[in-house]
Amino acid sequence: MKTFTKPKIAIVIGATGLVGSHLLKLLLEDDSYGKVKVFHRRSTEVSHPKLEEHIVDFDHIDKWKTELIGDCLFSALGTTIKKAGSKEAQYKIDYTYQFEVAQAAAENGVSNYALVSSIGANANSKSFYTRIKGELDDAIQHLGFDSVLILRPSFLDGVRDDFRLGERLGIALANVVCKLPGLRKFHPIKAKAVARALVNGIETKNSIIVEADEILKLIE
Repeated sequence: MKTFTKPKIAIVIGATGLVGSHLLKLLLEDDSYGKVKVFHRRSTEVSHPKLEEHIVDFDHIDKWKTELIGDCLFSALGTTIKKAGSKEAQYKIDYTYQFEVAQAAAENGVSNYALVSSIGANANSKSFYTRIKGELDDAIQHLGFDSVLILRPSFLDGVRDDFRLGERLGIALANVVCKLPGLRKFHPIKAKAVARALVNGIETKNSIIVEADEILKLIE
């Protein structure tokens, strides 16, 4: 007798970003997911029968956190200090919003969690960006999910809505420098590859942190 598996429900925040947009497409195409719930500040402008879109205010999560019900939560939210306007605003997006969504989802019984972090993430880092990424990595692992997958990619390569000169220069430099011994982990990675690694690795049934030079192993 053939066994039928109930389609899963995916929850996504950051679905309009570089990785998130690829992630959304992969989930909508994946037959193992019957519904994809997106929570964002603006529409994805995607139309699909599996897509359930929620336009929300992340500063008032209490008004919609009961909707964070499903099997897997994917967090691909992130910004730069230039785009956010201040360290305080960036902290809200890169830590507070993501932590509060994860906390609410865990309390609602969501089992699996996957996060796009950053190479060098460390709660004790002197760099503001890598410090808040490390703080979130640490905090997420104590929320009670059955499995936690944290990816720490290097430069993300792909087409963004907003042009980032510094990032493009960094990618060009990294493509050259990373050919040197010991620097492979700094090699830029395609955003689509990170999205695929999230989908492939989210149900590992344990908590793992995947460093930059190991991410591609999840899609081999």
